[in-house]
Amino acid sequence: MIMGNNNSTKYSKNTSSTIAAAIEEELALVDAETLVAQTQDRMGKALEGHYRYNSSLKDSQGFLFNHVNSKISLVIMYADLVGSTNMTMTLPVDKMVTIIRAFSYEMTSTVRNYGGYVLKYVGDAVIAFFPSGYNKLLACDKAVQCARSMITVIRNGINPILNNQYDYPELSIKIGIDEGENVIVQYGHDKSSLIDILGYSMSITAKITSLTNPNKITIGNDVYDILHPEIKSKFIEVKYNIGNWKYTDRQTGQLYKLYTTQD
Repeated sequence: MIMGNNNSTKYSKNTSSTIAAAIEEELALVDAETLVAQTQDRMGKALEGHYRYNSSLKDSQGFLFNHVNSKISLVIMYADLVGSTNMTMTLPVDKMVTIIRAFSYEMTSTVRNYGGYVLKYVGDAVIAFFPSGYNKLLACDKAVQCARSMITVIRNGINPILNNQYDYPELSIKIGIDEGENVIVQYGHDKSSLIDILGYSMSITAKITSLTNPNKITIGNDVYDILHPEIKSKFIEVKYNIGNWKYTDRQTGQLYKLYTTQD
């Protein structure tokens, strides 16, 4: 979402190396091979009935509670499972439920490994956010790197278990990401009331995800504009006609640009 230039700092030659070093330090503990190995171990046990997933979102609600009735900058991510409708028609109910639980848990685990929070689960989609008020550059880069790891976890962690060991259909995912200011709302006055995020970037990210191809990541221009050049090089601009995409850039009045992964 376009909210002005005050925090839309781009990478320059003077800051690129500094930010790159910060990103590497932040992501040093996120090892894709470890994520995949842990996923396969949990998935195998779950399908055999020997593992139960925990879907608590207390950390997310706790963070948002401190910002109720205020507006904060967030990187919003929608991760949508592809093909779940077909699975409901072909798999036993207990196996289908286990797979959805596994998908939700593993995506949540990956988000947390990158310093993000899962807001909620909506059907077969996971909605997450990364606080960006202090460092938008780092938050956007972490969100994109997280999305790449989520695809890796599904391809190399979940699918080999489903396909090779159980002959179940493979999963795929499509991910949309954008950044902007959002209002934090609590639906009640007691502390246990649900807290949610409302804002233009929530709406636009949902639409971005709906236009994304399986196993691809699509990002809004506000995210693309401030990514580290090395990460930015993995994206290409997507051309949509006015019938499919009607969101406009508030600065230029032109269609808001989207970029999707090449690989």
